[in-house]
Amino acid sequence: MPNLPEIDAAASELDAIFRDLHANPEIGLEEVRTAGVVAAKLREYGVDEVHEGVGKTGVVGLLRGRGQGNRRVGLRADMDALPIQEASGVDYASRNAGKMHACGHDGHTTMLLGAAKYLAASRNFDGTAVFIFQPAEEGLGGARGMIADGLFQRFPVDEVYGMHNQPTGKPGQATICRGPAMAGASFFDIAVSGKGSHAAMPHQSRDALVVASGLVGQFQTVLGRNVAPLDRAVLSVTQIHAGSAYNVVPETAALAGTIRFFRPEVRDLMQSRMRDICDGIARAFGVAITVEFREIFDVLVNDEDLTDAWAQAAADVVGQAQVDTESEPFTGSEDFADMLQQVPGAYGNLSHAGTVPLHNPGFVLDPAILPVGASIYARLIERRLPLGDAA
Repeated sequence: MPNLPEIDAAASELDAIFRDLHANPEIGLEEVRTAGVVAAKLREYGVDEVHEGVGKTGVVGLLRGRGQGNRRVGLRADMDALPIQEASGVDYASRNAGKMHACGHDGHTTMLLGAAKYLAASRNFDGTAVFIFQPAEEGLGGARGMIADGLFQRFPVDEVYGMHNQPTGKPGQATICRGPAMAGASFFDIAVSGKGSHAAMPHQSRDALVVASGLVGQFQTVLGRNVAPLDRAVLSVTQIHAGSAYNVVPETAALAGTIRFFRPEVRDLMQSRMRDICDGIARAFGVAITVEFREIFDVLVNDEDLTDAWAQAAADVVGQAQVDTESEPFTGSEDFADMLQQVPGAYGNLSHAGTVPLHNPGFVLDPAILPVGASIYARLIERRLPLGDAA
């Protein structure tokens, strides 16, 4: 089947919700307005229970089907924006300076609201649908915050599903990876403390900037000479800060970045080698170097059987030929992984028109994806909680 007709009929409403959310982005744990819009829509649609303030700004809706079954299936969407100044040129661009929905979370939220509207009207399922609207996915621990606030104790589910948009220029293509699907991630902060001097007399210094620059190059040898070639891993230094004047050799420097991995053993190896390199360079240059790692994302592991369940729901909407269940693992990270540490589930991707990448100031989510994603979410509930002979 194509998009569910009832969801297609609501396409203009979904577009209006999406445009409103896009124009009013809020970054992690500040999604007060967004959460208010979500909660109001769920109540308007007739969702049985709406709980706000879960994990600070999260929202959870409970909807009971027409059957008397006890099974419960969760659907999750993220709500937060990014600290990016928008340059997309769309007429509904961000009104909040320095904040933008550059990853499509406004679309994810809209798709789940579309599914909730349809399911609340039809209730063509047996059990309970649990709609999870999560804050702070972009590295601020929103999933962990909801879990710590008792998400799965207060609103238990037997399985949980998520979805992300992908600007591949191939509208309607649905992809999912079995097993380890998205990388785990650590963030690192490194501080170099040396000795400053006049720039005309650098021999009197212990140049923190030279040391920091050397670390950037040396870290790349970790991937080339320590991580096994068949182990996927990434090490990126993304920030370096030092100096304040043209004629001063800086006394301190700071580096920051991320490592990505698909096995904890690889993460541990990379962190150990980075510490060793810092220790060795500190001794060689006579400076002090401190290293701090923060574990931000777990490896996202899709359940084998529930990968097929997600793919079957997607095939109902976009057609079997448009579904790929053997997608390659992705080195990006996603904190839905934390939910999958608690409950089995699966996380797939839905492609749309446009090829400007995610997290880019010019990113535009194609609104045509909204009823497609909403229909896939709805079919997941109808398939996983079938009413009578429904399938």
